[in-house]
Amino acid sequence: MKRCAALLLAFAASTGHAAEPARVLILGTYHFGNPGKDMHNVEADDVLASQRQREIEALVASLARFEPTLLALEWPKALVDERWAKYRAGTLPESRNEVVQIGFRLAKAAGVERVHGIDVDGNFPYDAVAAYAAKHGQQPILDAARTRSAAMVARTNELQRTHSIGAVLHDMNLAATIDADNAFYADMLKVGGGDEQPGVALNVAWYTRNMQSCARLVQRLEPGDRAVVVFGAGHAYWLRRCVIDVPGVELVEATDYLPKD
Repeated sequence: MKRCAALLLAFAASTGHAAEPARVLILGTYHFGNPGKDMHNVEADDVLASQRQREIEALVASLARFEPTLLALEWPKALVDERWAKYRAGTLPESRNEVVQIGFRLAKAAGVERVHGIDVDGNFPYDAVAAYAAKHGQQPILDAARTRSAAMVARTNELQRTHSIGAVLHDMNLAATIDADNAFYADMLKVGGGDEQPGVALNVAWYTRNMQSCARLVQRLEPGDRAVVVFGAGHAYWLRRCVIDVPGVELVEATDYLPKD
């Protein structure tokens, strides 16, 4: 029976035996299929091109060194259940999505059967933030935040021209890059005043979505598990924070298992 990692740790303490921690590697990615759903979007090269496929093979081989026992992916549970079954049967249509290109391929290469969708829908009430800022002279806050975000995306686009997919992901998963990415949300806290706090509401909605996903992850973990989480890089900050805070779970740095060139 699966139990939350925190409950397992408590049980182990009560019996005098320390449970082996579950270890979690969070891989933040850009979206390979160019869905265009973010405020600023990486212009991904065609990952089905032969050179990029070789790079993904090398990336998967490098991640397989972690010896994962579980994959947690940025699709809802029902979608992963359906498409993972088709992938294993060889009937899934060709897909550029990183869930398939990295997540499913890694699971197959590592012989992992526990593949879970942990994403959930969430609100992103940016329109209220923008409206408040425009009305109260706070537009420069948003302009500066968006300029910094655009610069980070431009850097990733440029790295694609000279580096492998694995090396691009290595850069995206550096702690400094993750912190810089999350700075957008800290900037949003500057937008508001008094009892009207749209920047806070935006942060609460974003935090809630990430904690919903993290809960679905930790509720699947067992002592000694080695989980790889494949999610959009914007989620990495809060997913990492959650994993660090949950008793009985240890964070493993993705950069230790990613190519640098």
